[in-house]
Amino acid sequence: MKERLLQLKQEILDNLGKAKDLSVLRNLETKYLGRKGELTKILRGISSMAGEEKKNIGKLANEIKTELRNKFEQVERSLSGSADKAGFLDVTLPGKKIKQGHLHPITIIQNELEDLFTSMGFMVLDGPELESDYYNFEALNIPGNHPARDMQDTFYVAPGPSPAGAGEWRSDMVMRTHTSPVQIRAMRKYGAPLRCVVPGRVFRCEATDACHDTTFDQLEGFMIDKNISISNLISVLKEMLSGIFKQEVKIRVRPGYFPFVEPGLEVDVNCTICDGKGCPSCKHSGWLEMIGAGMIHPNVLKYGGIDSKEYSGFAFGLGLTRLAMMKYGIDDIRLFNSGDLKFLEQF
Repeated sequence: MKERLLQLKQEILDNLGKAKDLSVLRNLETKYLGRKGELTKILRGISSMAGEEKKNIGKLANEIKTELRNKFEQVERSLSGSADKAGFLDVTLPGKKIKQGHLHPITIIQNELEDLFTSMGFMVLDGPELESDYYNFEALNIPGNHPARDMQDTFYVAPGPSPAGAGEWRSDMVMRTHTSPVQIRAMRKYGAPLRCVVPGRVFRCEATDACHDTTFDQLEGFMIDKNISISNLISVLKEMLSGIFKQEVKIRVRPGYFPFVEPGLEVDVNCTICDGKGCPSCKHSGWLEMIGAGMIHPNVLKYGGIDSKEYSGFAFGLGLTRLAMMKYGIDDIRLFNSGDLKFLEQF
């Protein structure tokens, strides 16, 4: 058996040396190493041997098979020309282009606003997206029976049975509906005077359309000091809008209601998508509701641990998502979270 294996090995090596193309090589591989090949038949016969002979012949057979496999691969590379190419590198050829990611349009807007406000002396703060009912509502002058809670269409998280009685449900944690809870956290941590902006993601149980989504981004801003008035608020808002749009923007200010400010204002921006002519994004009005603002309610200052008789302040909130729509002329808010690369790669 040993002589037969060695003889067959030499026969295969001789034939490999005569192979001139890949088709001949394939035929030789099938003839000797295929399922019904000559070497395969010998290997199957080893199982019928016994004792030491089986061990020695089996070891030799495996060594020969491995050596022949390597030889077949070597001849194949040589015939296909890959052996010469493997050691050659043409450094003049252009490399493979590596795709690079880039910032999301909302992130671009957020970075620009953060730079703008830090240049005016504002701190940039952050807060939890999963917020307590106390910070999201109670401390912002929105008690449990306040109708503004219905307006905000809140996502309550992990509700459990209320100890008040069977069949009642409550939850103390919500996905924050605005970035305003950071107002209270900042007041308690830093006191007054205080100037801050708070960018971040918020959540509403909204019916989605071209200008509404369940998840979007806001930016909260507030200033607390002695003798702060609405004039300071309007001045800061004008500076912000002209800085972000790089041009004068038409705005209109009208009364508005928010439980955490008194008096409250609504600031609308002339729609830059349709130039005020009317489109789905502005509900065909020519104006886009952009900013809610006002003087911070004394109750909110009290919850923040600040004396409302000594200090006053203003607060405003705007949608970063809507601001990005206005700046880049995007007519559907749902595109931002769609994951559509054709949309995102434009920025």
